[in-house]
Order: sequence, then structure tokens, then C-alpha cells
Amino acid sequence: MQPDTKIAIFKGRKVRKTLHQNEWWFSVVDVCGVLTDSVDAGAYWRKLKERLKTEGSEVVTFCHGLKLKAPDGKLRETDCADTEGVLRIVQSIPSPKAEPFKRWLAKVGYERVQEIENPELATKRTRMLYKLKGYSDDWIEKRMRGIAVREELTDEWQNRGAKEEKDYEILTAQISKAAFGITPDEYKKLKGLKRENLCDHMDDFELIFTMLGERSTTEIHLNEDSEGIPKLKAYACAGGKIAGDARKALEKRLKRPIVSGHNYLKEKESQKKIKQ
Repeated sequence: MQPDTKIAIFKGRKVRKTLHQNEWWFSVVDVCGVLTDSVDAGAYWRKLKERLKTEGSEVVTFCHGLKLKAPDGKLRETDCADTEGVLRIVQSIPSPKAEPFKRWLAKVGYERVQEIENPELATKRTRMLYKLKGYSDDWIEKRMRGIAVREELTDEWQNRGAKEEKDYEILTAQISKAAFGITPDEYKKLKGLKRENLCDHMDDFELIFTMLGERSTTEIHLNEDSEGIPKLKAYACAGGKIAGDARKALEKRLKRPIVSGHNYLKEKESQKKIKQ
């Protein structure tokens, strides 16, 4: 399946964008071309990228190679950044177009610019979206706390050696396997999910044990001051095992499994239809 790619226009200049991880990602070369009017925007970006790397800037880590349609019509891997990444790059380029471009990006990138500058807006919007989907207030509180716990963990992973998207997937799978006995992909199949977010379809106990595994992993990293992927994997297993042991103890007490194909959201939708 080809990626969903489109063209956005800023003052007559094309900026290629593509949907990735449910968010718009923009061609960094095109952004450089718009801001600098360089005859060779690709060369400008290569030099800027090298300078930023030399300075130890984190900006480059916000970029990923994604396939965009080139002038010859073929899909080619291109450095892309999401709204936050583009904003950081814009700050590194002296240009009188910077502020107008930020305003344009705010429209094209929807509400992400506001959310980056005021994270509380993102939290409020997320709560409202869950409420509109029919989730209970108690469930929403657990889900929002789980999101915060997850962000703290991924920040630790990034600081301690995780760089690629694959690293995060592997580490997450380690926690899930130890906590629930199955990987996230296997868990999604069990619940009949495809592209949906797994946690959005978990019940209270599943969310609690997910949080316990991830929070425990964060605490172990802080306590051991771990560095490097091998250590991150080992401690992801250790954190997940804490949640797994607690889950097994509860299952023994309740005499029923916690891990199942039970889908919280679908159950809520069914209950809503019955009431109507």
C-alpha cells in the first residue's frame, strides 16, 4: 500500500507531506527551500544537518526517512519531520519567513503547534475525544495516567540509548510479554484489532497492569542508571515481570484470566445501544 502523500502550498511553494503515525510529516528539504530560497535545498539541508549534529543538537533525531513522491514521479526516501520537528528546524534557520511559516504550519498541521506550546490543550482534547467515544470518567482517568507513565518511560529510553522506532517496539514487546504473556501484536489479534490503539480497548485491570509494568521499568532504569539497548531490554523484562507476577496473583484470586479478547470500547458501544 502506498503512503498517503499530499502537497501543501506555502506562498506558492510546494511542501510535500505524508501521513505517518496518524500525523502529518513534512519534507525537511522542502521546508528548507521555502525558508531560504536556496537553489539547492537538498545541499542546504545536508550542511545544516551536519552542523546540527556537530553542535550536538537533538533536531536531527526528530527526522525520519519516509517515502515521498519525487519530481520524476517515483517514491523516494526523504528526510521528514512532524510538526514539532519542523518547528525546531525552523528555529535553526535564520529567515524572515519563519513566523509566517509557523502560522501556516499551525493551519496545515492542525492543532499540534498549539499543543506543543501548551500541552494542557492536548490533554483536554484527548479527554474530550474519549468522552465522546463513550468511555467512563474512571476509565479516562486511568488512560490519561497511563499515557503520562508511557511518556516518562519513552523519555528514559531515549536518554539511555533507544533511537530507532524499532527499538521502542522491541522494548514495549518485552514488557508486554513479561506482563501479559503475549506481545502487543498478539494482544491486538486476540482482541480483533488492526490499526486501532491497543490500550484504548483495554479494561481497567489491563490498563493498571500495563501502567505497573511500564512504571516499574522506569524506576528500575533510574535505580540502575542503565545505558544501552541490551540493558534496556533486560530491565524491560524485569519491569514487565513485576506486573506479570501481580496479574497472575490476581487471576488466581479471581479464578479467571485478565488477558482476553474482551474489548472495552465495543462493550461500551453495545451498552449505549441497549439504553437507546
